[in-house]
Amino acid sequence: MNRRIARIKAVQSLYQVDMTDVDRDEAIMAVLEDGEEMSSFLKVLVHGTLDHLMEIDAYVEKAMDHWSLSRIANVNRAILRMAVYEMKWEKEIPVNVSLNEAIDLAKGFSGEEESGRFVNGVLSNVAKEFE
Repeated sequence: MNRRIARIKAVQSLYQVDMTDVDRDEAIMAVLEDGEEMSSFLKVLVHGTLDHLMEIDAYVEKAMDHWSLSRIANVNRAILRMAVYEMKWEKEIPVNVSLNEAIDLAKGFSGEEESGRFVNGVLSNVAKEFE
């Protein structure tokens, strides 16, 4: 499983956890295709994001003007959380790669350019915090 696929599956898993409060490993297993193995990168993204959720949410809240996490579309919330985790804690991945992947995911999941612009704006503000 390449990193792009792992990110897609991580967003799906994080979405499930957020919506149903299912166990993180159950959520990961639910998004895998028959016979597909869980990659270490997928597990790191999901576990890392959930392990640092309070800190991640604080970064996201601070980066948004006049918005709260509860007002964001659920899938965009999952994308933002995962991207902030990756930008902050996955040091071998350049921040701009994490940011671009998140924008692509937002466009792909929503089918709208506006979601990509929203995710870009929030994550650009978060990235400034990490400089």
